[in-house]
Amino acid sequence: MTKGVYADNAATTKISTVALQAMQKCAEEYYGNPSSLHSLGVKAKRVREEARERIAAVIGAKKMEIFFTSGGTESDNWALQGRAFCYPSGKKHLVTSQIEHHAILKTAKFLQELGYEVSYLPVDDKGHVEPTALEHAITTDTILASVMLANNEIGTIEPIRELAYIAHKHHVPFHTDAVQAVGHIPLSVDNLGVDMLSASAHKFHGPRGIGFLYVREGTPLMPLHHVGSQEYGLRAGTENLPAIMGMTVALEESCKQMDYTKEYLTGLEQIILKGLRKNNIDYRLNGGQERLPGLLSLSFRGQEGERILHRLDLAGISVSTGSACNSHRTEVSHVLKAISLDAAYAKGTIRISLSRDNDTEAAKKILAALLSDAGRFWGQ
Repeated sequence: MTKGVYADNAATTKISTVALQAMQKCAEEYYGNPSSLHSLGVKAKRVREEARERIAAVIGAKKMEIFFTSGGTESDNWALQGRAFCYPSGKKHLVTSQIEHHAILKTAKFLQELGYEVSYLPVDDKGHVEPTALEHAITTDTILASVMLANNEIGTIEPIRELAYIAHKHHVPFHTDAVQAVGHIPLSVDNLGVDMLSASAHKFHGPRGIGFLYVREGTPLMPLHHVGSQEYGLRAGTENLPAIMGMTVALEESCKQMDYTKEYLTGLEQIILKGLRKNNIDYRLNGGQERLPGLLSLSFRGQEGERILHRLDLAGISVSTGSACNSHRTEVSHVLKAISLDAAYAKGTIRISLSRDNDTEAAKKILAALLSDAGRFWGQ
């Protein structure tokens, strides 16, 4: 049987061996409740706090600034709602961008339904937010600015340091959805200048259902969950300690290999891109030069992304489309609309996202499938 190719790592990555081993060890040895006062509980608490400290060290934060969550969606929701609910009356304005993940956009829409105002910053044709646009959007009522560090569809890396500087100049806290970036590009919360940062383990070869929210000390934030005293009284619920340990070691492993992985993935990208150019395929690479390593958003002129996806799937290759599809019509994604991608290309968009688990043979298989006459992708 031919080995398949998994190239949808921007959606979720395969959990690493070291993460699995750490989770099993934790589940077997530290099964006490970290909130319990007996010796097993104390041991579990010690492991939890060690994990918190190790994660903080990776991103240049303080231990007390790391809060464990169920993943990126909860972290994003908490950052926006937790900040908004600090102002039950008075200031009610937030700023974000047009190309955020739906975890941000739908939370912003929810807040609008509650009477908050939200400004959505435009982007250029590469997906970059212009810092001056943020400067113009901030008002005296602005309570938070939130712009993602790297886009999940096209891989664009945003000028977060400049954006955070502008926000702080106006005394506005800054949050970044770094779910797609953590573990893939170097980052430090102090260098970025952010006050809050969201992350999710399954994006960097950790387990699903676990993530964290970094909250700079002194940043007011209301809890989303109530009742318990866990997570310094801000996030109730018994912590998933095995998942926390899996996330911790996966993050350390990914960051240790980061430089090598970037160079390695760049090589795999070039196999695909050079092959398409050599065969005169009419396509666009979205996101510009400053992109996440291994993430290729490719738009093919006059094609249907969903059809390309299914053809690749039949060849044992897993990718995703760059558009949201339903049974009635293909709708171009909000990200592609925001970058004003030509309609002739937009519907023919797929996202190939590679990881360190892929090899040269996998990249060649993807290229061969795209070029296959049997696939009839290009009507040739």
